[in-house]
Amino acid sequence: MRLFCQDHPDILTLESPVLDARPGSVLLAQSPLFPGGGGQLPDRATLSWSGGEAPVCSVSRDERGYWHEIEGDAEIHGTVHISVDPEFRRLMSELHTLAHVANSLVYRDFGGALLTGAQLSADGTFRVDFDLPGADSERLRRLDEAINDVIRQDLPVSASSMPWDEAAAVPGLFRSKAVSPPRGPDGQVRIVEIRDLDRQGCGGTHLVSTGAARPVTILKVDNKGRQNRRIKVGFAP
Repeated sequence: MRLFCQDHPDILTLESPVLDARPGSVLLAQSPLFPGGGGQLPDRATLSWSGGEAPVCSVSRDERGYWHEIEGDAEIHGTVHISVDPEFRRLMSELHTLAHVANSLVYRDFGGALLTGAQLSADGTFRVDFDLPGADSERLRRLDEAINDVIRQDLPVSASSMPWDEAAAVPGLFRSKAVSPPRGPDGQVRIVEIRDLDRQGCGGTHLVSTGAARPVTILKVDNKGRQNRRIKVGFAP
């Protein structure tokens, strides 16, 4: 089951009948929310119904659809309306796009270094960890120059699907050292491409082009163990 936000990233509100319910939770056939994953935080959203409204706490999938947990134990029936916070979605899409740019530059310029972790934060920063034993920290601190150059180039960002097994056989499409992008029920995997720069499996949300992102600065480069290097990135003043 593909995420609605992957096919319709600009639709942030949705009205849907309730398929099933329990106190504080409703099952819907579809949802505009990104549920979180791959280092990206879940969307912030509000669910409203005839008897009130409440923030959505989490979204989980089963074979029938998407369970939406809300604050409180209200019992909801009929039709509900979901609204995604557009500013938070935009921030996560911006950070995720920038994380892909950083990832691609390290992979290209540091001998195919693999990602060991990533996390986007609500404060407008993100971190990416790489398997980089012996890397020059000063060189990593200058990575913002290359990231900002990619922003200035305004490269288009797009997504497509391909068979998971086929993608797994292509060097560089699966960029993490420990985990692989999830295989869809149809055996496909989503591939996000930044034109002339990067292609990799990813299920998150992104900007339509790198030029829509703000310039960044490297906030910190840390050694996390003998091999792991953590790069923390934030928006430039």
